[in-house]
Amino acid sequence: MKDDRLSQFRDAGSDRSTAEQVPDTPQTRAPAYRLAFADPDFMCRDELRPVRLQLELLKPEMALNEHGIQSTVVLFGGARIPEPSQKDTARTKTLGDLSCYYDEARKFARLMTEKSLTSDGREYVIATGGGPGVMEAGNRGAADAGGASIGLNIVLPHEQAPNEYVTPGLCFNFHYFAIRKMHFLMRARAICVFPGGFGTLDEMFEALTLIQTDRMKRVPFLLFGAAFWQRIINWEALSEAGTISAEDLDLFQFVETADEAMQIINDWPQS
Repeated sequence: MKDDRLSQFRDAGSDRSTAEQVPDTPQTRAPAYRLAFADPDFMCRDELRPVRLQLELLKPEMALNEHGIQSTVVLFGGARIPEPSQKDTARTKTLGDLSCYYDEARKFARLMTEKSLTSDGREYVIATGGGPGVMEAGNRGAADAGGASIGLNIVLPHEQAPNEYVTPGLCFNFHYFAIRKMHFLMRARAICVFPGGFGTLDEMFEALTLIQTDRMKRVPFLLFGAAFWQRIINWEALSEAGTISAEDLDLFQFVETADEAMQIINDWPQS
């Protein structure tokens, strides 16, 4: 949104356009002559990392504010979990069996988006990592309901394009994992974690740690698929060893279905 108080000054875009039309001389071809903000080599220098961090924080924040989005519901989950119709192509039988959670994520996102639309799409907006698998299911469910959803992609060595269901104006790309994680949680009214791998585990434990240490207020924290989570993590052993407190096990709940998750979120006390 343009600030009318600054309208008396020539805008940066106009100056950038003018700077690109200067005569071609040794001086104008020299990197030193480029406008600093229009010089990609300069912007990618190590010394500019603090500026790039700020830009990655600001760009999505400004866009979400302009869209009027006040709160989100975050879906974490595995990129490799297929939809049920493709379960036979999964790399393992276990992944194929986990395809049921694609459907649950899609249904949950549809139900949550229907709830969001009662607030004109400002509250409880679905946010995913923007990729395939469970992330695709979340954005797809929001599209099924006719609502918008957010995709927070990140550049990886093996690039994953945004899934086709993310709302284009709410599809962001990140270089810094830390800033991406901030945007996942800054507006979160609930966190839903589906079966996944290292990335899912990282996001789950980061969010749990923020809540455990009171750096983030408590929200519904739902783990879909009790059998999966109890098999790969011995939660009780952490408590028995004293590395977490017994009450820390109350920070999350296991659920199996979209309807069960919706009930918990709808019954959650509003602060």
